[in-house]
Amino acid sequence: MKEFIDVDVRPILRAGGEPFSTIMAALASLQPGQGLRLFATFKPIPLFGVMADKGFVHEETELQDGEWEVLFRPIGAPARAQSAPSVDEWPDPIVRLDNRDLDPPEPMVRILAAVETLSPGQIMSAQLRREPVFLFPELEKRGHSWRGGFTPDGTAYELTVRIAG
Repeated sequence: MKEFIDVDVRPILRAGGEPFSTIMAALASLQPGQGLRLFATFKPIPLFGVMADKGFVHEETELQDGEWEVLFRPIGAPARAQSAPSVDEWPDPIVRLDNRDLDPPEPMVRILAAVETLSPGQIMSAQLRREPVFLFPELEKRGHSWRGGFTPDGTAYELTVRIAG
């Protein structure tokens, strides 16, 4: 059994179509433990909540020309690293922040401030109420690696950042 079923909705989107039914049909065809690899012309943020409600966590990677690859894994399946080695190769976080009770932009401000206090290779983690989509470009601009995803119960987004260097 393949670990992922590939669904490329870029042609549908380029033609002005709506790919939701295609994605849901592919989801219905998954075997137990199997995930979905989605290719889209934009980061499909609205789909993240739908898939979380169906028991999937996601990991996204920006491809060239602003296109995206998103892996949807069943909750509990092992995750891959984003822009860095596997999670087993990352040391424990030096700094842990709980930003779940803060309103934007305060979580982003606190995370960027904490990042500035760490040395190259050190790790920080943060819990947030929502996916910090505006933070990701800032971390990438600074050369930091990151990974993140919603907790299995969907109540928090866990972000882990490795300081560049």
